[in-house]
Amino acid sequence: MHLRFRVLLLALAAGAVFVAVGTAASGSSTGSAANYIVLYKSQAVPKDAATTISSAGGTLVYSYDQIGVAIARSNNATFRDNLLKDSRVDNASATAQFATQLPNEQAGSEGPPPGDLSNAPASDADSLSPLQWDMRQIKTPQAHAVTGGSPAVLVGDIDTGIDFNHPDLKQNIDVANSANCVSGAPVAGTAAQDDNGHGTHTAGTIAAASNGFGIVGVAPNVKIAAIKAGNADGFFFPEAVICSFYWAATHHVDVTNNSYFADPFLFNCRNDPVQHAIWKAEQRAITFAQQNGVTVVAAEGNESEDLAHPSVDATSPDTNPNPPPRSVTNACVVIPVEVAGVIGVSATGNDRQTDSNGNPTGYLKSFYSSVGVGVTQVTAPGGDSVFGRTPEAVNGRVLSTYPPDKPCARRVTEPSSDPIEPTVVYCYLQGTSMAAPHVAGVAALIVSMFGKMSPGRVKAYLGQTADSQPCPGTLPPTYESSFGVGTQSGTFATCQGGSGNNSWYGSGQVDALTAVTHSPGN
Repeated sequence: MHLRFRVLLLALAAGAVFVAVGTAASGSSTGSAANYIVLYKSQAVPKDAATTISSAGGTLVYSYDQIGVAIARSNNATFRDNLLKDSRVDNASATAQFATQLPNEQAGSEGPPPGDLSNAPASDADSLSPLQWDMRQIKTPQAHAVTGGSPAVLVGDIDTGIDFNHPDLKQNIDVANSANCVSGAPVAGTAAQDDNGHGTHTAGTIAAASNGFGIVGVAPNVKIAAIKAGNADGFFFPEAVICSFYWAATHHVDVTNNSYFADPFLFNCRNDPVQHAIWKAEQRAITFAQQNGVTVVAAEGNESEDLAHPSVDATSPDTNPNPPPRSVTNACVVIPVEVAGVIGVSATGNDRQTDSNGNPTGYLKSFYSSVGVGVTQVTAPGGDSVFGRTPEAVNGRVLSTYPPDKPCARRVTEPSSDPIEPTVVYCYLQGTSMAAPHVAGVAALIVSMFGKMSPGRVKAYLGQTADSQPCPGTLPPTYESSFGVGTQSGTFATCQGGSGNNSWYGSGQVDALTAVTHSPGN
């Protein structure tokens, strides 16, 4: 399942190319030095930033010139205070304690005109395709009869990296546009190798190849770039998140998948000066990516919370094994899912709901999935091991690619002729982390089929072609009283809204076939 970091878990023209690239500084740091986010008041980093940061007792690590953010490093206890004497600095914050960690998840208008990108159909007859209930649920096999996506479309998977040697992925990986951003400064290429497993899983859902063995992704013909923001322990530090979105903005990425939460806390409160500095810096990076044509898809998380009405944060900071609960309000948001323009995704299992006459109505929201009016744009299969076990989904979870050297409690293997990975590994997981890449894949199919378009247009198209899901009537026993209770607030987030748009499902479950065959509004 996706995350629950430390709990359960997770109208601008497209294609604009900005030449600006951050500049790495020389110098080194030793001892107990920490990274700092330096947020400038203007949307630019001053030319003398390296000098002023050095005078304050630090070293410039990287400068993101077009968003007014710098990454610095210092072991000087007065570094932040010294920096704030510079009137051009809005704020600064150390990031060592401010990370999000992946959990152990073994738990009516005219549509866009046809584009000019090359498209070809794809087959869903790979050896493990019969196990992919999630793909059939959103009609990807039918969509693949129309298109498997275009290799001219690039999806950036901002995650823990990708297994570059996985035989079901490597033909679709764009190594040149991959990067390791963990340090806050990008290192291009195979440095983005997955050392956790989570990123390889999400990448497979997006773009596993249709090649006769293993699984088939939502968009098996598109290219995917590994943008590594999470380290081996599953921590996503702010400097890595900022670096990742800046990289996506400047490397022709069309869609990013974000199956994690970032920032100091699960709920990041903008009225706190330290949290505000990191929140604003990350917001600038995400907005910059969107302005450069990047559609941003994000998981809502696995806390079963109402993100539109938060009340308690019992997780943060998650580097503390027993953090005291704190009260939170609507001034506190989750990044990246609550940044304007981001497509928020909740999760469903394979349990089909019915009305009083026995007619099917929709799929039950996964018990762990967070929700929220205005936060949930669409929903997608993420798995549900409690209420989603069916004859088709025997363990309720989603199967996808996995590195051979990482532990997986529910492993499936396939032999291959590949000399590097002769035994190909797949893993069953559940979470909103697994739901979001389904949506990123459908977004990639949309861009493939209809051409480059603004993120706002992609977001609207996803909503208009989704299969509406009404709020459920009668819930299964223990769903409301036990499994579906919020891990932070201890309360149950009821479904709010109508069949066309509600807090649990947004506009509905993504429908890959409708997305590639119908114009919005039809």
